[in-house]
Amino acid sequence: MSNVHFGVTVPQIKRTWEESRSAAIEFEAMGYDSLWVCDHLYGPQSPQIPILEAWSLIAGLSAITSRAEIGTLVTPAGMRNPAQLGKVIATVDNIAGGRIIPGLGAGWMAREFTDFGVAFLPTGGRMTQLRETVALLKKMWTEPSVTFEGKYVNVHDLVCEPKPVRVPPILIGGAGEKVTLKLAAKEAAIWNNLAAHHHALPHKIDVLKEHCAAVGRPFEEIVVSQQCLVTIAPDDASAGPMVETAKKIFGGHMGDPTGPLGIAGSPQRVREQIQKHVDLGCTMFVIEFFGRDTREPAKLFAETVLPHFK
Repeated sequence: MSNVHFGVTVPQIKRTWEESRSAAIEFEAMGYDSLWVCDHLYGPQSPQIPILEAWSLIAGLSAITSRAEIGTLVTPAGMRNPAQLGKVIATVDNIAGGRIIPGLGAGWMAREFTDFGVAFLPTGGRMTQLRETVALLKKMWTEPSVTFEGKYVNVHDLVCEPKPVRVPPILIGGAGEKVTLKLAAKEAAIWNNLAAHHHALPHKIDVLKEHCAAVGRPFEEIVVSQQCLVTIAPDDASAGPMVETAKKIFGGHMGDPTGPLGIAGSPQRVREQIQKHVDLGCTMFVIEFFGRDTREPAKLFAETVLPHFK
């Protein structure tokens, strides 16, 4: 079971740097494999909600941690200049010593594009931006210089030095079956199923397998990951009210904690639900713990769940 990977999201929305820093240090000490931040320029509910910018935050986390991988879930490809983004990721990977997982997607919140002076394209355009950005980043991180002429991404004799310590494994996040999953089958080291589609994970995996077969790539080359809300308590009796509260607060945005794949309840129940994912072929979990201070449930999970999968 040593190939099961557990990541945890770092408090970032309505949190200070000190809160993010201290939580990340504690999560790493607890034994989590990776730390994750969301890449939004605005709080998802309102521009007035404070949120720390993702890649600045990752640079800071890279400097104060030593073992855990660090990634974004996910960076909208068209929200920044793609060449500059590639340079930022390469630099941050140097700070981290080769621990960065760039998560990429198409984006969905128009104002965090347009308010910052970047065009928010229709869905098809954003998917093209994603595809071209992935191609550019792979070249930037491996080739001496890059010339790339796409519909939205264009560079000439671009140099990225220093290169990343390792070629960062690109995660592609999203559930679109015709375009996103096809792109993941061709290009991703990791595919992430977002929490809102948690219930559909078995079907999405089947679709990904079909795309892999169509492009001639072994499905086993791709790590399947799931963004998930985890509600854990010492026993089922105390977990019950927490699960109902989590369902009301998060709604469908983080999936249904009472659904067939919902990870909620006592440690034993949580272990059983995780095993269901592993049996499906999902071996990486990006966890959002339910609780004001997420370090408390993270500690319980680390003590009662992690040892069973390591």
